[in-house]
Amino acid sequence: MLNGTPLVSIISAGMSKFQKHDGLLAREIFTMAAQEAFARCPKLEPKQDIKTMFIGHMGEAYEHQGHMGSILADWTGLLGIPATRCEAACGSSGAALRAGIYAVMSGLADVVMVGGVEKMTNRSTAEVTEYLAMASDYPFEQYHGITFPGIYALMATRHMHDYGTKEEHFAMAAVKNHYHASLNPKAHMQKEITVETVMNSRYVAWPLKLYDCSLVTDGASCIILTKPELAAKYTDNPVHIVGSGQASDSIGLYERKSFTSIESTKTAAKAAYEMAQLSPQDINLAEVHDCFTSAELVAYEDLGFCDPGESGKLLENNQTSLGGRIPVNTSGGLKAKGHPVGATGTAQVYEIYLQLTGQAERRQVKDAKIGLTHNVGGSGATATVHIYRSAQ
Repeated sequence: MLNGTPLVSIISAGMSKFQKHDGLLAREIFTMAAQEAFARCPKLEPKQDIKTMFIGHMGEAYEHQGHMGSILADWTGLLGIPATRCEAACGSSGAALRAGIYAVMSGLADVVMVGGVEKMTNRSTAEVTEYLAMASDYPFEQYHGITFPGIYALMATRHMHDYGTKEEHFAMAAVKNHYHASLNPKAHMQKEITVETVMNSRYVAWPLKLYDCSLVTDGASCIILTKPELAAKYTDNPVHIVGSGQASDSIGLYERKSFTSIESTKTAAKAAYEMAQLSPQDINLAEVHDCFTSAELVAYEDLGFCDPGESGKLLENNQTSLGGRIPVNTSGGLKAKGHPVGATGTAQVYEIYLQLTGQAERRQVKDAKIGLTHNVGGSGATATVHIYRSAQ
């Protein structure tokens, strides 16, 4: 009954720079994102208008700090409203967005803040690897020593076996995303690289190399949602969310039907497309969950941008680069923009918001009207897919 009509509208968005924020706590980094969102929407009176907030935050271990919802309500000047932390591993703020949509559509809150944050660089690589592995199956995966690079390497090698995908195809995704990040002042790694750079970097878990892996970073992001009929009160240029899907799958890779596809992504995408009354061919640009370069190729296929096994050809033909048929990860993606896990889902939305309101500057996609975000938790136990439409 809601097909094709806006579910909610985004009236503002904000994001900190993704980088190593020495000496700052997650709560301080989140205020940077919130302040930008408030400044972008001068008609919004945050303390008066915002009725609830949902915050994506993966883990207490990074800062030995939980209870992040109330902390961020306090530090953004919104103390007193309901403030809830949402956890779905690397898909935490994608899940928070779903909660925000529920809150607005239920009528319980007319204006909602949704966001995410993670402070990760204060920990060693070994510690971060261990904490991230908590999103895998502890007794059957983590306990036996497999990490997420290893899990995604298993998926990558099966894709290579089944479809003839090459390591060079993964490298092409990295090169593309680093180029896009070079145009994004908020990206962590604003440096272009070559296929040779990727191919000559050290292996982390064959066939994935250092430059195939996303960046550990610190960062925060947020968006402000309201009812579509109220959006004009706050802005002349809202972005409507017209499709939303979330799905789950078994947490352990060993229980999956396929190593070359993430079933939760396909299920969530199907729901979002049907709700929006759109198809993959209607999407003008997308932000997908490229925690590893191989994951980006799988996402192309699961989201319907190409047939199974054809993702390498999209990269070969520059179809997912700026100027291509469907630019993907114009922000630089997790690969080069950075992956502060709790913030990633709404950081993707931030990029789509800029693009669909014509504010993406040097990386602006011409005539962008329809966008998509794809946020994954773990190796696919959670996936959210959202579809956006410009109001212009």
